[in-house]
Amino acid sequence: MSEATSQNLYTELKNMMGPVQWDWLKPHVQRDAVVVVNPHLDLAEVGVAISTDHTQAVERWITEQLILKPNAEQLARWSKENKSFISLIVQPYVLIQEPASAPDS
Repeated sequence: MSEATSQNLYTELKNMMGPVQWDWLKPHVQRDAVVVVNPHLDLAEVGVAISTDHTQAVERWITEQLILKPNAEQLARWSKENKSFISLIVQPYVLIQEPASAPDS
C-alpha cells in the first residue's frame, strides 16, 4: 500500500471515529468483536493496521497488551458506569478507547 493510500485511509478512519456509550457496545461484546485500544496508541493508526492486515504491528500490540479484548472486571465496571468511549468500526471489529482526560485547568 502506498503512503498516500495509507494516509487517505488514516484520514477516512479518523473521520469515522466518534463517541459511544457502553449500552451501544453490548451487542458487539456478545459477539466478541470489541477490542480495547490503549490510550497511548493512535486509534486511527490501529484501525489502519487492522484493515490493511499489517500483522507485525498488530501482533506487537497484542503481545505488549496494548490492544486486547475486555475482561470480565472491565465489562462489569463499564456496565455499572455506562462508560463513554471513542469508537471506530473496522469490520468485523469495534475498536474502543477511553477518551483522553482533559488537562487540569
